[in-house]
Amino acid sequence: MNQPPAQQDRPARVHAFVEGSVQGVGFRAYVIDCAARLRLVGWVRNTWLGEVEVVAEGPRAQLESLLEMLRKGPPAAYVERVRQEWEAPTGEFRRFQVRLSG
Repeated sequence: MNQPPAQQDRPARVHAFVEGSVQGVGFRAYVIDCAARLRLVGWVRNTWLGEVEVVAEGPRAQLESLLEMLRKGPPAAYVERVRQEWEAPTGEFRRFQVRLSG
């Protein structure tokens, strides 16, 4: 009897905003490294409000791991809060990249 794939293996998309002292501390490079290790696609950018914005797609389990990494941040960062919203994946990304601030 075939069973549906586990929820953690299904493709998903997370849109996250990282608040705190997160700009000018290597946070975007940290996210690029984390996404590469987790084999995720999407983008990261600084916002005009002083946050770091992340959109990532991949298996739900890897996205959950990325969120944990965002909550920790690189050594020079101080993360106060991570807001996230789960969305349906679009498949529009081929890699993970830095986008211009927005």
